[in-house]
Amino acid sequence: MSEKYNVICIKWGTFYAPSDVNKLCSMIKRNTSFDIDFYCFTDNADGLAKDVIVKPMTHLNVKPEENKYAYRKEAGLCDDHLGGLNGQRVFYFDLDSLIVGNLDEFFRYPEGDKFYIINDWNTKGDHVGQASCYSWVVGTLGFVKKYFEDHPVEVVDKYYTASQEYLSAKVIEKWGKLNFWPDNWFCSFRFHCIPKWPFRFWQVPRIPKIEGLKMIAFHGLPGIEEALKGIWCMDPNDPKYPRGVKKLYKHVEPTTWIKKYWK
Repeated sequence: MSEKYNVICIKWGTFYAPSDVNKLCSMIKRNTSFDIDFYCFTDNADGLAKDVIVKPMTHLNVKPEENKYAYRKEAGLCDDHLGGLNGQRVFYFDLDSLIVGNLDEFFRYPEGDKFYIINDWNTKGDHVGQASCYSWVVGTLGFVKKYFEDHPVEVVDKYYTASQEYLSAKVIEKWGKLNFWPDNWFCSFRFHCIPKWPFRFWQVPRIPKIEGLKMIAFHGLPGIEEALKGIWCMDPNDPKYPRGVKKLYKHVEPTTWIKKYWK
């Protein structure tokens, strides 16, 4: 009998489509020889594939107006009773993750009940984890959720939208450090695939030649669908839409090789 692993994701609102969940599930399962139980914590299960195990959206015991930004993820998923998976290791992936390599080594990597996360590419030092992919044993991170529930205004005032910095800070406070995945397993589309300025105006982004690369993270903009179409931000009404001087550097050529993986 092959080993079985728990992969989880989260989807709320309308920013991501059911197809994003289904594609992530498919990519994960295609890229490992292990059996996978794939869970989605969501407020709307319409359109999800049959092999996606649906779980209720995470709950934070705070006022509705305090349940903001991504704390549904970085705090809510830390529930000690998450999805009935108490005592089991889970592997979290953002929905804007592109799997490009085999994951068997990844699933075997964790030791004991240690917490693992990507070392953030945009932060100097080892004090912030990039929360596109992280792993923990359910029942070991309840203190992250409880502290947010007890101090929601304080947390948001300090970290604002940087919920991964909050998660990282609480883990370091508890265990003294963050345990990182090997650096060569993950890369950033924005930092490592898009050519430097001005070459990005005529050169298509490329997968970096990194031995053992497993996932490309599309954190922030452009997202996977945007990169595929060659658009930095698809909504002109979004304040993040490139305007003025931003148009001089926020450019991406249509990246059609994404289709090979994103299915």
